Amino acid sequence: MEFRDLKKQYQLMKTPIDAAIAEVLASANFIGGKPVEALEKSLAEYVSAKHCITCANGTDALSLAMMAWDIKEGDAVFVPDFTFFASGEVVSFEGATPVFVDVDLQTFNMDAQKLREAILKVKKETALTPKAVIPVDLFGLPADYIAIRKVADEFGLKILEDAAQGFGGSINGKRACSFGDISATSFFPAKPLGCYGDGGAVFTDDDAAAELIRSIKVHGKGSDKYDNIRIGLNSRLDTVQAAILEVKLKAFIETELDAVNKAADRYTQNLKSKFNTPMIPDGFGSSWAQYTIRLADKQQRDEIQSALKAQGIPSMVYYPKPMHLQQAFKDLQWRNDDFAVTDRLCDTVLSLPMHPYLTEEKIDTVCDALLKLI
Repeated sequence: MEFRDLKKQYQLMKTPIDAAIAEVLASANFIGGKPVEALEKSLAEYVSAKHCITCANGTDALSLAMMAWDIKEGDAVFVPDFTFFASGEVVSFEGATPVFVDVDLQTFNMDAQKLREAILKVKKETALTPKAVIPVDLFGLPADYIAIRKVADEFGLKILEDAAQGFGGSINGKRACSFGDISATSFFPAKPLGCYGDGGAVFTDDDAAAELIRSIKVHGKGSDKYDNIRIGLNSRLDTVQAAILEVKLKAFIETELDAVNKAADRYTQNLKSKFNTPMIPDGFGSSWAQYTIRLADKQQRDEIQSALKAQGIPSMVYYPKPMHLQQAFKDLQWRNDDFAVTDRLCDTVLSLPMHPYLTEEKIDTVCDALLKLI
């Protein structure tokens, strides 16, 4: 059993994907060009954003936003404690200070009330200047942008939506990658919309920010790539990856998003009587980058994961170590009780096989194994 079956996906899309790759190879235009322009147009239309700027990977997408906003030393940027390292890494990379915020036990996403408390603490106890917040759309579910926006506006903070896992999610019909002042996503192969390598994109309705990002991602170019007017990055999406993503985006919209939601529904119906299954708030939609249950404690989680492995059923722990305990952030100050929910989640979460081509039979196999183990 595959945790995320990219082989099956390719088998079903082999003809159009191979044709798209062959067209790029025949043109010998491997950087930029019409496939990249077409993909950016398609992505912007799907998300309902004015601008889409593709780039080399999801981490660069976040960094491009940090650079466009001139985030620097002395600035504080607020990041959920329960997330992948990149969300905080990009803040430190710009010389600013990441301030970690605990999350909601049910949604796994940033807690807006705890965000407000963290901002007040920074203003009262440090010389840092609060500048931005990076909510993460964890496991496919958008963060609570309605509540987070109220807090951000209260303190004049910009919102950078980290939708690396959230592409395809929604709130009241509005799609992920449209909730931030700038939003970023990743096309890493295992993401809801993934390419066959690294890739990413930035979305915004801000004309000035879009112009800056287009410059920064190509060595700070001005009128052309040999006219360099600022320090930038080398962060372009390869043309082959753009061609692949255009094919996969069509399948994502037409079948895959619906399929993962049906798979999630079946998991929940089978497991909800015995397990803490994912909670999707009213009006929210998830793209199910992961289907994650919670166990009673670390011992039970680890024993169940080991037993599933023995039966040939893969599972993953996202994430075993919180941001505030990462060695790279050892110099930051925090209290033991600041991250009680995140600490609990790191010890109890377990993600199950999840992808659009997961059959009912395989879902039932996973559920039957779990119910016997519990």
